[in-house]
Amino acid sequence: MASPTGTQAVDRAGSLLVYVLAASEPVPFGELVIATELPKSTLSRLLSSLERNGLVQRTTTGAVQPGPRITDYALSVRPEDDLIRIAQPYLDELGALTGETVNLAVAVGSEVRQIAQVDSTYLLGAVNWMDRPVPFHCSALGRALIAFGGTLPRGRLKAFTDTTITSRRMLDTELERVRRTRISIVDSELEPGLVAVAAPILNGERIAIAAVSVSGPSVRMTPEQIASVADAVTLTAQGISDAVRLNTRPSSPLPGKAGAA
Repeated sequence: MASPTGTQAVDRAGSLLVYVLAASEPVPFGELVIATELPKSTLSRLLSSLERNGLVQRTTTGAVQPGPRITDYALSVRPEDDLIRIAQPYLDELGALTGETVNLAVAVGSEVRQIAQVDSTYLLGAVNWMDRPVPFHCSALGRALIAFGGTLPRGRLKAFTDTTITSRRMLDTELERVRRTRISIVDSELEPGLVAVAAPILNGERIAIAAVSVSGPSVRMTPEQIASVADAVTLTAQGISDAVRLNTRPSSPLPGKAGAA
């Protein structure tokens, strides 16, 4: 049997973890001090213990968010299995139409997680994104998610390339364009030469529950091809949105194959 002191520490750590999990975005240390009413030294020790075990992690600003053990468990439970089942035929059709990599993604904590992928038919640009969480601000999937109800984590926007948008004002302008057009296009902001086009999958309240994208190298994803890919991605997202609301799969929204993007 645990000693009273040990039991108290477990209770405190449990309450702390529950507070972090319930937050919609990373929680600043100062907020945790106020919420838990714990001395800073005690709180730091508890956070360090949770962090060592992968239950929480710190952002670049020191805020606290769910750790990899939590997100991995959330993915292993796979509440999105129905979404994948419904979306997979659409993803396959989109992959066959474009020849490029197709991804279905959801928001997990402060990152975008790919939950299904159709591989590119090309060697150049064939990347497995399933185990590579990406940030919201410089990915097409991420912008599609946060433009329609998602939350952009606080803190500095990291530059991954010379063209990454790191100004929140500029990002707000881009997100407004995404909301207006329902299409998100990112060129060389996450990786040089990588172009991605994404659209949100919306529920009945017009909130994004997921997003679908097509990505490939800029040598194939030219401005002319991006326009046709954007049309196909938009139709695919709309078809999945409708099917999710009906929990079935209606007829294909895509036209016949007109050539790879």
